[in-house]
Parts: sequence; structure tokens; C-alpha cells
Amino acid sequence: MNFAHLRSEWVPNTVTLELLAGAVVALALIPEAIAFSIIAGVDPKVGLYASFCIAVVTAFAGGRPAMISAATGAMALLMVELVKDHGVGYLFAATILTGLLQIVAGALRLGNLMRFVSRSVVTGFVNALAILIFLAQMPELLGQGTTVYVMTAVGLGIIYGLPYLTKAVPSPLVTIVLLTAVSMYLGLGIHRVGDMGALPSELPWVALPQVPFTLDTLWIILPVSLTLTMVGLLESLMTAAIVDEMTDTTSNKNRECAGQGVANIASGFLGGMAGCAMIGQSVINVSSGGRGRLSTLFSGVFLLFLIVVLGPYVAQIPMASLVAVMIMVSINTFQWKSLRTLVTHPKASSVVMLGTVAVVVATHDLAKGVLFGVILSGLFFAHKVTKFFAVRSSRGEHDVRTYQVIGQIFFATAEAFHAAFDFREEALKGVVIDLQAAHFWDISAINALDRVVLKLRHHGITVDVVGMNEATATMVERIGTHDKPGATFAVGGH
Repeated sequence: MNFAHLRSEWVPNTVTLELLAGAVVALALIPEAIAFSIIAGVDPKVGLYASFCIAVVTAFAGGRPAMISAATGAMALLMVELVKDHGVGYLFAATILTGLLQIVAGALRLGNLMRFVSRSVVTGFVNALAILIFLAQMPELLGQGTTVYVMTAVGLGIIYGLPYLTKAVPSPLVTIVLLTAVSMYLGLGIHRVGDMGALPSELPWVALPQVPFTLDTLWIILPVSLTLTMVGLLESLMTAAIVDEMTDTTSNKNRECAGQGVANIASGFLGGMAGCAMIGQSVINVSSGGRGRLSTLFSGVFLLFLIVVLGPYVAQIPMASLVAVMIMVSINTFQWKSLRTLVTHPKASSVVMLGTVAVVVATHDLAKGVLFGVILSGLFFAHKVTKFFAVRSSRGEHDVRTYQVIGQIFFATAEAFHAAFDFREEALKGVVIDLQAAHFWDISAINALDRVVLKLRHHGITVDVVGMNEATATMVERIGTHDKPGATFAVGGH
């Protein structure tokens, strides 16, 4: 690995810009890590240590430069029952097992499954997440008084106005620093970061989870770890795809799976909870100029510095300043052009996008929304493919009928393929099934071909199957029965 490649991954921009972007992310991580710890029912330091550890480790081990991974709300929700029923020690053990499972997923190259997620699902995922980010700010904004409204409005004014004057410093960082200074100087008494929970004053240390190392423990944590693995990888791979597009670069999805696993193992041993990629903080990083691994690394290191060394000052940060930053993230994340293309894109694509948004917003579960979108995309695709299927036939001399099959034969078109044949045509001596313009995809398709051939033979009609491409011929050879010795049609079959 040469120096040029290392620089392109770690510092594609200036060092200053990477560090400043990481600093903004670190400040934005603090309240969310505390909030997610509260959701999971654990001490705030569990989420803060996790965010520090996961960000630092993924900077080295992850497959997507500039992406931010830390403790997340989606993962925290999956831990509630485990913590309540068995205690925080089991959470640390489940976090370590989650990491091991994610490393296995990377080794099995499960990151390649992202190719099956359609563009419409990704757009729906992004839009839904933007809406959730915005809605999550409302408790800190609505009903909090005029001062909070004014502070938030001023914050948004700085965020969007400062870049017209200078881009040397990320405007979200300036917003947080200025509004904190104003709040402290005027003694405004509005909701601050410190009001969300106590910040730790000591460094994390490595320790084994305090649980019995028995099979009973494994059966307790395994279901939770499997769920955390799936949700964590799904969110991370989706976020990586979004950062890919934002930066016009590519990333190694399988390395990202393994990198998330290594980070979660480290988090579990350092007393942290399982985490995954965060689209909100990743957008903040990219929007602030972060493009390399240095910004990700510094966000984790600076986060630990902030909470351990500068904790009393960090506690004074007004939540209104962070609300302004997250509203900016929500606005920048939402794919506004997707609203214009609703009427120009195919209806099926628009339905998939809107359906994904609706399910995510309704359930607050990103995994369910993406799964719904993928299934819906598959159904629409299968329906679309069936429209390009056809069987044409013509009867020639010597009482032989030729069936020309056109299109894709799979589970959705197998029955239509079978129904296209007349098994009781009078005075018919032979049938030729021409597959030159067809492709058989699955066992349902091969089964339909077997039924057709064997049924025609059952009625005393000779059958020749011609024109199979290599892939179809291989499947017929492996799982077909009509060309095997002794194959007969089962009476009563259809």
C-alpha cells in the first residue's frame, strides 16, 4: 500500500478540514449517545464509551472512509429487554457476540447483498431517516419557550449564512461555540447537554463481561445478538451507500461488515453497547468537509477528550444549538428531487419509495422499512418480467406442432408456461419446444418443463426440446427429470 493511497483514504482534503469536521461530529454525538443510553436503560457512559470506541476502530477497520459509526437509537431499542431482564453484563456479552457474527458476515461477503436493494428503497430509506431526525428534535424545541425558538433560528441562520462569508471553518461548529458562549454569558437557563445525564470523568478500561460463561448465557444473548447483527449491518451498508453517492466514491461493503464487527467487539470489552453507522452524523461530517478516515478517527478521539477533560464546559452546550445542527442534517439528508420525480418515474418505483418511507416513519424501525421496500421491489419486478413472457405455436407438416417460448421462466411465469400447451390436441403426433429465446431460472421453471414434457408423452405425443442455452441445460441436467431414464407422468398430476 503506497503513500498516495494512504493519503487518499485518510486525508483527501486538508488536515485542518478533516479535524474540524470530526470536531463537529464529536459535539453532535454527545447528546445522542446519552439519549440512546437512556433508551437502553444503562448509564450514559455506556453509550458515550461505545461511540468513542466504535468511531475510532471503524476509522481503521471500516470499508467506508468519512462514515461515522457509534451508538444508535435503532440498536438501543433492541437492548431494552435484555438489560431489564438480565443486567448490563449480558449487554456487553451480546455486544461482543454481535461483533463476532458481523465478522462472519463480512467473511461470507454478505455485503454483496446490497446489490439487491433498489434505488427506490435507498431513496425511501434516506427520506424516512431525514423525517425521523427532524421529528426527534421536536421534544427539544416545541413548548420550550421563546428563547429556545430564537436560539434555534439564530443557529440555522449561522449554519446557512456563514458559508457565504467563509468556508474555512464548518458553520455547525461555529454555531455550537457561539450559542454556547451566548447562553453561558447571558445565563439563559435553557435545556443543556448536562441536563440529559452525567458525563463520565474517567477513561474506559478493558474488562470481561460479568456473566457466567455457560451455554445458558449463550442462549440468552444469541437471539439479541442475531437481531443486532442484522439491523446494524443493514443500517451501516445503507449509510455507506448514501455516503458513496454524496462523495462520488466507492467503498468495500464486505470490509465494512467485518469492520463493524471488530468495533463492536472492542466496544463490548470497553463497557460500551453495540452500535452501527449513523447517517445523521455521517452527513454532518461530509457536509463539514470530512472525506477521509482522519475525520472519523478524530471524532472518536475528540469525543473522549470532550467528555473526560472538558466535561463541565460540554455540559453547558445548549440543546437548541444541537437542534439547529440536526435540523440542518434533516434538510440536507432529504432527497428533495425525489418529490419532483414522483410524477416522472415509473409508478412502481414511486410506490416503493413512498411505501418504504411510510413503514419506517410509522414503526420507527429502519430495518422493517427496508425489508418492506425490498419485498415490494421484488414483487413489482416479478410482475414486470411476466409481461415479457410469451409462447407462440404453429402446426406444421407431419402433424407436428412447434411451441416457441419467449422470455424468462421462473416461479411467477411457470404456471403460465404450463398452461400454454394443449395436451389433448387431436391427431397430433409430435411437439417441438423451442427454447432458443427463453431462459429457465429456478426449480419451479424446471418442474414446469418436466410436467409439460411428461404429460405430452403420457398422451402418446413425442417431444423434442431444442435451443436450450447453457445455463438452462445445466439446470435441466442437474434437477430435471423428463430427460432421465424411466421418467413418467404421475397420473392425477396437472
